[in-house]
Amino acid sequence: MADEIKTLEGLEGVVTENIGGVQGTETELTPREPVRDSLGRSYATGKRKDAVARVWIKPGSGKVTVNGKPQNEYFARPVLQMILAQPFTITNTEGQFDVVATVKGGGLSGQAGAVKHGVSKALQLYDPSLRGALKAAGFLTRDSRVVERKKYGKAKARKSFQFSKR
Repeated sequence: MADEIKTLEGLEGVVTENIGGVQGTETELTPREPVRDSLGRSYATGKRKDAVARVWIKPGSGKVTVNGKPQNEYFARPVLQMILAQPFTITNTEGQFDVVATVKGGGLSGQAGAVKHGVSKALQLYDPSLRGALKAAGFLTRDSRVVERKKYGKAKARKSFQFSKR
């Protein structure tokens, strides 16, 4: 077969060689389909430290609600609000989606990171064409850093008690 075809142009639809007892044809990767519920929303779960966020996004005016409160009331610090806005800034979709999120566990910083992770995952489910930008920015990867456990004989995870020679 290798002697018959000298160029790559004649390979469309040609059955590949029998490798390991399995024969197959070249198939194109199927594009991802949008995942939406009956109300036109996309749902995703985001995690960061001990915080877990359940996030729903739908087309709207850009209103963000966290645990029943507006974003600027729940996350009072501007830094936390900026963290929530990052996925929309990267994908140029500011003010196009309404976000409803419920968050449990952890502190405010971890909760903001969890909502950001959830929004990023929900955005790429709603519109798969946004996946590349979100993945390149690292927003789809769960930040696996968590608090190190306390060890016995130590004050904290690594801090020792004061040493006394006598």
